[in-house]
Amino acid sequence: MEPQKDIGTSLQPRPAEGTPPVRRGGRGRGILIAVVLCLAVVFLIYSGVHARSESETRLTRETETAATPTVRTVKPSGGGAAAEITLPANVEAYVDTPIYARTSGYLRHWYADIGAHVKKGQLLAVIETPELDQQVAQAQADVKTAQSNLQLAQSTEVRWDKLLAKNAVSRQEADQVKSNLASAQSSLSSQQANLARLQQLQSFEQIYAPFDGVITVRNIDTGALISAGDNTMPKELFHLAAVRKLRVFVPVPEVYESAVRDGERVVLTSDAFPNEKFSGMLVRSSHAVDPGSRTLNVEVDVDNVTGKLLPGAYAFVHLNVPGEARALTIPSNTLLFRSEGLRVGVVENGHAQLRQITIGHDYGATVEVLSGISAGDEIILDPSDSLESGDKVSVAAQAEGQAHGEGQ
Repeated sequence: MEPQKDIGTSLQPRPAEGTPPVRRGGRGRGILIAVVLCLAVVFLIYSGVHARSESETRLTRETETAATPTVRTVKPSGGGAAAEITLPANVEAYVDTPIYARTSGYLRHWYADIGAHVKKGQLLAVIETPELDQQVAQAQADVKTAQSNLQLAQSTEVRWDKLLAKNAVSRQEADQVKSNLASAQSSLSSQQANLARLQQLQSFEQIYAPFDGVITVRNIDTGALISAGDNTMPKELFHLAAVRKLRVFVPVPEVYESAVRDGERVVLTSDAFPNEKFSGMLVRSSHAVDPGSRTLNVEVDVDNVTGKLLPGAYAFVHLNVPGEARALTIPSNTLLFRSEGLRVGVVENGHAQLRQITIGHDYGATVEVLSGISAGDEIILDPSDSLESGDKVSVAAQAEGQAHGEGQ
């Protein structure tokens, strides 16, 4: 019995003789190549799109980074720092007075020139007054006449009293004699007063120094006419200044009024002696602010034993200004001057916030802040004029503890 043939095999057509056999794997390979090409095209498209997307993202990030300003910050230093302010001052003599003549005449001689140090009561000049001397002589003669008249009136009054006791004269005549006696007494008193007045004027012929000091001005010379009448402008003979102790007047700005304390020692300097310091005491102030200059006039007394400081000189007074315990100090280059007031920029969560502040003392490189910021705030250094609240900022560095150093 013959073996049974596979029906499926037998039903398949056989290729004709001479026809090359068909390769079954060629079609699948083409499909594979097409798929690979499609995948390559897709990969290239994806790679281009992804690269472009990354480029745009990077450009956006770089643009945002470039648009965000980088700032430096500083933290305030705790407490207001004590500082020293230097103020210009005028040096004046402790006592400064012109000396005039009280009597008219001609200058006989002067005994002190400019720069001469004189003592109280020292003779400075002598005035020759011939007219006054004649008036004194006449007044003395009038006094003697009045004395003689008084003596006569007194003796007459005694005699008439005796006659009245004997009823030899009338009461009216006796009263008249008494009246003549009173008149003579009044006349004598008047003549004596006139003589005393002229003698007082005569004593002004000698001009004496009223206090210890130095002669700074001499306006007279020997033979000069001296007029001391009420209807004439008196001429200054000498100018005397007490220079052993000096008054130094310094105008203190109103903002530094708290630095003025009576009895405090202060230091003075002068351009004439750049390497020397002088000690003075703040003795008093005007207790009123000048509305024109907004300053307080303060007097400092200086012992000038060496005589180096001169009246009229220009000096500098160094005042210690205490800092406020509750105040903070920040550099001056953190301030923003806006129309609505003084501001500073504070960095909060990567954004700038403008805060209004109140300043106390201005130390130049730094300022004292009384309100508006706290000790932990990051204050922007050298802020841009266009800085506004809410602007995004990037902090470059934190300069802690350099509130004074950054501003200097």
